[in-house]
Amino acid sequence: MKEKKEPREHVDAELFRQALAGVTPLPPANRAATRLPLDRATRISPQPEPSRIPDSLSDHGAGEVPLDEFLRSGVSRMTLRKLRRGHPPIQDSLDLHGLTSDEARERLQEFLHDAAQRGLRCVRVIHGKGWQPGGGEGVLKARTRHWLTQCAEVLAFCGTSPREGGGGAVKVLLKSGAAN
Repeated sequence: MKEKKEPREHVDAELFRQALAGVTPLPPANRAATRLPLDRATRISPQPEPSRIPDSLSDHGAGEVPLDEFLRSGVSRMTLRKLRRGHPPIQDSLDLHGLTSDEARERLQEFLHDAAQRGLRCVRVIHGKGWQPGGGEGVLKARTRHWLTQCAEVLAFCGTSPREGGGGAVKVLLKSGAAN
């Protein structure tokens, strides 16, 4: 006669029990339940959205040829020269690759506002080179540099060295003492 085989699950379970024979379970800690049962009467209300920064940047006037550098009126040319040479050092970066123009504009405003609040002096914005088939420059590159000229926090910007992003990024000098 044929012998009856035990189902595979029972064999695995028995092997598992044998492997854990000398193990002492940890005492229960003050752990929170991973899933909270929600009935229809007790729904958690959504958190209010954080206050948005008003969209004050315009695409109007953003030419197809992006600016190589920018210096706000009243700022010394020596400041731009120092920025090109890496002073002050880059303290934070924002990467805009893969974003639409609207998403990039929103993220840029939030990033610059946050950097100013944290008292950062120099940041890098990576917009990508965005080469066009006809040999033209990328739309996001031109617009990002145009938007930077409109931001009150920005004193100057210039292209980055090849190891910092080359033609696909800019170093941005922010006003000092902007932290609240």
